[in-house]
Amino acid sequence: MAGEKIKKIVLAYSGGLDTSIIIPWLKENYDNPEVVCVCTDVGQNEDLSGLEAKALKSGASKLYLEDITEEFVKDYLWPMLRSGALYENKYFLGTSIARPLQAKRQVEIALKEGADAVCHGCTGKGNDQVRFELTYKALAPHLKVIAPWRLWNITSREQAIEYAEKHGIPLGNISKKNIYSRDANIWHMSHEGGDLESTENRPQESLFQLTKSPKDAPDKETLVTIDFEKGMPVGLDGRRMAPVDILSACNKLASDNGIGRDDVIETRVVGMKSRGIYETPGGTILYKALRELEMMCLDNEILSLKQTLAIKYSQMVYQGKWFSYLRESLDAFMAKAMHYVTGSVQVALYKGNIIIVSRMSPYSLYIEDLASFGESSYDHHDATGFLNLYGLSTGVTAIVHQNIKKKAGQIPQIGEMASFHEG
Repeated sequence: MAGEKIKKIVLAYSGGLDTSIIIPWLKENYDNPEVVCVCTDVGQNEDLSGLEAKALKSGASKLYLEDITEEFVKDYLWPMLRSGALYENKYFLGTSIARPLQAKRQVEIALKEGADAVCHGCTGKGNDQVRFELTYKALAPHLKVIAPWRLWNITSREQAIEYAEKHGIPLGNISKKNIYSRDANIWHMSHEGGDLESTENRPQESLFQLTKSPKDAPDKETLVTIDFEKGMPVGLDGRRMAPVDILSACNKLASDNGIGRDDVIETRVVGMKSRGIYETPGGTILYKALRELEMMCLDNEILSLKQTLAIKYSQMVYQGKWFSYLRESLDAFMAKAMHYVTGSVQVALYKGNIIIVSRMSPYSLYIEDLASFGESSYDHHDATGFLNLYGLSTGVTAIVHQNIKKKAGQIPQIGEMASFHEG
């Protein structure tokens, strides 16, 4: 820090505790540089009206407030949904998928402003530092990266609050009692810290912000039909809608019916386990419905490969590698694989449950005549030749292993035939 000549820094700013105290800290430690703040609206449904005044009072020269919700849903959430990516088969990647876009916009403004550096408020043990900095490296590798949590002597949220109070930073509803760390966007809300750090503690009902408790949900089913084209949501109940409107409507339906809560223990990029409580209301419905449609429209080989690649896709998103050739290549596969996943899925929402009511698609591979247990065009005699060929390698292996045991004077036992190896 000493001796570094940095005149202008663009800070990823949320108005929360961490990014608020970073502004005076940067000015103290980098010879009073200009600090430009960038706050991105990704549908977090927060009142951002007082954010500019707060940033300026904290020492910033200006604030960019950017609404990127439409781009977020259309170009980030929808491709991720199409891929079926769930990190460690559970986490809907709500925070992970937003960071590359937020960092991208920050870089664009840094280049516009002619800044020397970009700065974020991520801790040295979290995942977000990876997501922000890999985006910086991919889009503007010449910019210096400042990560205060890896440099300063503040080691806890409590100390951060004390620093803010000392420097006259407005805290709003942040206090030592209100200690949860939250992140929200149109896709989800996460809750970490406080009593959640003990895996023995059940989340308190007051923690949840987006979803009703299933116990308080209506005592009757809510029906909704989700329409897809090529693996992307395009409307509800036969009415074509914009991406943001579809997700907002699904969020409301899921929230009212107690859908979308998850208690997740995940593996962070740095290797440690962490616990988060996630609310992903609309996304939970969309994932479920699209999964049902693709199971009807994709053959076994494509479906199997897609599920395998979805694991890799989820890792790429989680690890901050959105702006990579591999992620682009995976999306190219997903687009081709889901080309015929077009149709509608009706679901019934009831007290935390998503019940499949019907599936409809012009590209359905389900043929009722073939699948029927009644009279159909399927010829059962065809199965004899099929099984002779399909089981050929299994039978040959068993014969060879039995012959080896007989030559050795042993009597093959059931269960040993296919596993016996000698010589």
